[in-house]
Amino acid sequence: MHISTRLILGGSQENTVLSCMGQADDGHAVSLVFGPIAGPEGTMLPVVEAHGGIETIETPDLVREVAPRRDWRCRRALERIIRDWRPDVVHTHSSKAGILGRAAAWHATVPAVVHTIHGLPFHPYQAGWKNSAYIRAERWAARRCHAIATVADAMRDQALAVGIGRPEQYRTVRSGMVVEPYLDDSESRDEARQRLGLPRDAFIVGTVARLAELKGHDDLLDALATAMRDDPGIHLLWVGDGWWSERLLARVRELGLADRVHTPGLVAPETIPEWIRAMDVVAHPSYREGLPRAVVQGLLSARPVVTYALDGGPEVCLDGETGLLVEPGDRDGLRDAILRLRRDPQHGRDLGLAGRVRCRTAFDHRTMVRDLDDLYRRVLDGREIGP
Repeated sequence: MHISTRLILGGSQENTVLSCMGQADDGHAVSLVFGPIAGPEGTMLPVVEAHGGIETIETPDLVREVAPRRDWRCRRALERIIRDWRPDVVHTHSSKAGILGRAAAWHATVPAVVHTIHGLPFHPYQAGWKNSAYIRAERWAARRCHAIATVADAMRDQALAVGIGRPEQYRTVRSGMVVEPYLDDSESRDEARQRLGLPRDAFIVGTVARLAELKGHDDLLDALATAMRDDPGIHLLWVGDGWWSERLLARVRELGLADRVHTPGLVAPETIPEWIRAMDVVAHPSYREGLPRAVVQGLLSARPVVTYALDGGPEVCLDGETGLLVEPGDRDGLRDAILRLRRDPQHGRDLGLAGRVRCRTAFDHRTMVRDLDDLYRRVLDGREIGP
């Protein structure tokens, strides 16, 4: 049984859904428990239902925000669901589902309780009291699970640094994806642009991210607005939607760049490889990540990436080898890195090809499913979890 707070279009949700699909294909009975889905961020529920073999269970009080009464009702509901379903493994994802789901599974004496840290709920960009509350809650929840998987070594190190869990609980399991569409070079960059209605001769800097706080779209505008006015060939492509969409697009218009910032909005997940294929550079100046899937997707597509040097980014974007790293918030550095690739496209191609080699096996969803299966069996058998 997997428990996830929101089944929106997002990296942790895609990870969870692919885990469910792979485990169902391997012959396991699989259920997916989630809270209400609403807003501009889309839903992965149709993908799950189309695959088949996964029982979907929506529970109305599993919500992202802190809501004591609803949280208490959700904890009780999860206990009932777990006792009715009697899973051998409960695997929780995201902070809210992780805390309530682990508490419920532990109380129900589930043989293997596993949690994945896709990204930590505490970070330098929110109030200290909130961070303290999240850290205390995560410490409490870590004592109510057998194993903690992390999508990046950085997540393990940051969690342990504040006393969440024990070292022997942790194991890094890379966030898998269906890699074949990203490895497919049968369509050229120019062909993809023609089909998607993008300018053939532009230098396109693309992002795949929600238009939301801390994702770095403002940083891209700060970094490149002057360069874009000086060089009409530079364009931005923002794939995604979110709560900050109206504000960001208003800012684009104020800067006089509306004709060179392309915003297809929320696109079907299976079309993401096509949009990346049309890019020259994948930029991901996000301030908070576990391990950024967009960076991996760019590298699988043999595109150079530029990302901030934080969290799991440096574990796949090796500076000068598979991409270019920039210190968080360094807008001048962000501009210089992108313009460097503008001036030297062959260097960008070399970086992208090296990244493809590095990522194609490590981030294959089948590798993730095998690693999770091994982790579950180690817990159930009472063996060491391993690195």
